Amino acid sequence: MSEGDSVGESIHGKPSTIGSFFTRVGQIYQSWLDKSTPFSVGRWVVTLSLTAIYMIRVYILQGWYIVTYALGIYHLNLFIAFLSPKVDPSMLDEDEGPALPTKQNEEFRPFIRRLPEFKFWHSATKGIVIAMICTFFEAFNVPVFWPILVMYFIMLFCITMKRQIKVHFASSSPVLSEKK
Repeated sequence: MSEGDSVGESIHGKPSTIGSFFTRVGQIYQSWLDKSTPFSVGRWVVTLSLTAIYMIRVYILQGWYIVTYALGIYHLNLFIAFLSPKVDPSMLDEDEGPALPTKQNEEFRPFIRRLPEFKFWHSATKGIVIAMICTFFEAFNVPVFWPILVMYFIMLFCITMKRQIKVHFASSSPVLSEKK
């Protein structure tokens, strides 16, 4: 690699001040994430508190409904990924389905989430923080008739959940599997 090609290095091969600063900020952020990992209840309390603050802010300002709608859709997608299995049993052949362990060192894992709880929490919290930041900029305050967005979100939620429940029960119920 030629001199100055790596990330965070200046022309002379020494780390730049800006690169060093952002590297250090990233390390501190990762350290706080690592320390918060075992405290799932505390993490979710902070996230729910941020959500309440965000909702109060949107209610008081009477705007940013499009940002709130986008946040709701994002959280719905995260929630679906959290509830979904990593490997969809309905997509597997009967021979390739989940099986009991055959060796001593194998572990039986009946359900592995597509989106683990920590990543779900982290993504949901980042989404709330980004939405909160958007409420400080008038450019994101697009005028819309909010009841239509609420109705559309509820309809989308019901359709999506109905599909998820149908797929889940169709793949796990022998009675429904025979009707395919």
